[in-house]
Amino acid sequence: MSNRSFKVRFYPTEVYRGKRKTSHTVRWSVNGKRHGQSFATNALAESFRATLLVAANNGEPFAADTGLPASHTPPAAEATWYEFALQYVDTKWPRISANNRKNTAKALTKVTLALLRTDPPERFDPVDVRRALREYAFNKLRRDEAPPEARAVLAWIARNSLPMRAWEDTKRVDRALRALDTLLDGSRAAPSSVKRERRVLNVALKHAVRQRILTANPLPKGNDDDTAPVVAGAVDKRSLLNPAQVAALLAWIATRPRTGHRLHAFFATLYYAGLRPEEAVALRVDAATLPVDGWGELIVHTAEPEVGSRWTDDGRVHETRHLKGRAEGDTRIVPAHPALVAILRHLIGEDGLKPGDLLFPREKGGLLAGSVFRRAWSKAPQALLPPHEYASPTGKRVYDLRHTCLTTWLNNGAPPAQVAEWAGNSVPVLLTTYARCVTGQLAELQQRIEGPQRLPETSSQWTAPSRNLGKFSGRTATGSRLQPSTTGLPLTLPGSSPGPPPSPRRPR
Repeated sequence: MSNRSFKVRFYPTEVYRGKRKTSHTVRWSVNGKRHGQSFATNALAESFRATLLVAANNGEPFAADTGLPASHTPPAAEATWYEFALQYVDTKWPRISANNRKNTAKALTKVTLALLRTDPPERFDPVDVRRALREYAFNKLRRDEAPPEARAVLAWIARNSLPMRAWEDTKRVDRALRALDTLLDGSRAAPSSVKRERRVLNVALKHAVRQRILTANPLPKGNDDDTAPVVAGAVDKRSLLNPAQVAALLAWIATRPRTGHRLHAFFATLYYAGLRPEEAVALRVDAATLPVDGWGELIVHTAEPEVGSRWTDDGRVHETRHLKGRAEGDTRIVPAHPALVAILRHLIGEDGLKPGDLLFPREKGGLLAGSVFRRAWSKAPQALLPPHEYASPTGKRVYDLRHTCLTTWLNNGAPPAQVAEWAGNSVPVLLTTYARCVTGQLAELQQRIEGPQRLPETSSQWTAPSRNLGKFSGRTATGSRLQPSTTGLPLTLPGSSPGPPPSPRRPR
C-alpha cells in the first residue's frame, strides 16, 4: 500500500525512572516518522523490539501511520471502509426491517463518500453517485441489478475507498460526522435525521469492534460529542388542532369524489382513537367492536408501514410488522369514541365490507397508499384554514391528528399510564413527548398548592443578635427556639441585661 515503507530505523530503548514506576520505551521510525511504545519492564520492551528487528530483517514493509510491520498490521489496515460496509449490510439484512434497511443505506452512503481518497471525478453526477450507493451497493436485493453506469461508479469507489484504519484519524471521524449532518445541496439536515443516521453509524462501528476490525469505537461519546444535534422530543403545541378545525377538515375531505367517505373515516380514526397511520391502514373489520350505541373497541395487532418495494423481501410496497415497541404477536385494545363508532358503522354499511376486509382499502382494493391520504390531507388545510394558520405548523402532518387525540386524553384527566397503554407508548416517552401540550389544569393545581405554600403571619420587625454571640445556635439553654421580638426591642439571652442599643454605623 502507498503508506508502507522499507525505510526503518531503530533507536536505543529509553528508560524513565519516576517516583512511582519505571517505564521502558522502544523507539523507531518509519520513513522518517518516529514511533514509540512503552512497557513496564525491560524484558517486555526488548522482546517487542526484537520482533520489530526480525520483521525488518525479513524484508517486511512497515506502515508509516502505525509503525507496525505487515505481519503485525491489524485487519483494519487491509479492509477498506467500502468493503466493510458491504459486508455489514449483508450481515444485518435478514434481521432488520425494510425501513431500517433504507435508513442504513442512506447513512452508509454519506459516510462512504466522506471516506474517499479524493472526490469523485466530474464525469460522475453527484446525484448518480449517491443513487448508485444507496439503491444498489447497499441494497442486497438489487446489487446484482445495477446498470452499467452505476457499476462504473461503484468500481471507482471501491478503488478509492480509504482503509478502516482511517477511523483512527480524528479528522476523518469529524468529516464523516459532518457528512451525516449535511444534505446534498450543502444545507443542514433535520436533527431527527442526523440522530437516526448517527445511530446507524454507531451500530456499524460497534460491529467492526466485535469483528476485531477496529480496536475501539472512534465516535465521541456523551459530553465529548459537542457536534451532536439537539432533537426536540416534545410535540410543538402549535401543531395541534382544535375540535372546530378537525370538524371542518373532515367535512371537506368527506366531499372528495369516490374515496372521500373512506378517507373521512380513516382520519376520524386517527383523531378519535389515536392510532398511527400505519396501524389504521392495517385495521380490518373483525378487529372493531362497534355497538349500536355507546363506546366500542379497536383491537390493534399489526402495522403496515410503507417503505417501498425495493426494500422488502416480497417486493410489496408495505411491510407487515408487529406493533411498535411491542413483542411480536402482541395486541393493543383502544377505546372507540361513540362518534367514531357511528362513522365506522356507516362506512361498513356503505361499502358492504365483511369480516376480514380492510376497513380503509384503496379504491381498487389493497392497502391504502400513504401518498393518497397525505395528498388529501395537505389539500384540506390549504382550502379551509386562514392564511396565518395555514402558514403555521397547525395540522401540517397527518400524524398531528394522533398528537391531538393523545393530548385531549391527557388534558381531560385520563391517567398517563392508561393513555400510554392505549397509544402504544411507554409512560416516560408519553410524558416527554406531550409535556408542552398538557393544559387546562393550571387553575386547579394553583389552588392545591396555594394554601400549603403560604407562610404564617409574623412581625415585620426582626432584630439580629449581637455580634458577640459568636456561633450562637439560636436556641435557649432549655433547647427552645428564640422567638422574634414583637416589641421592636433587641433580643437578649436569658439572665443577661439588655444593655444599650448599638450605635449606628458611620458610612465608609
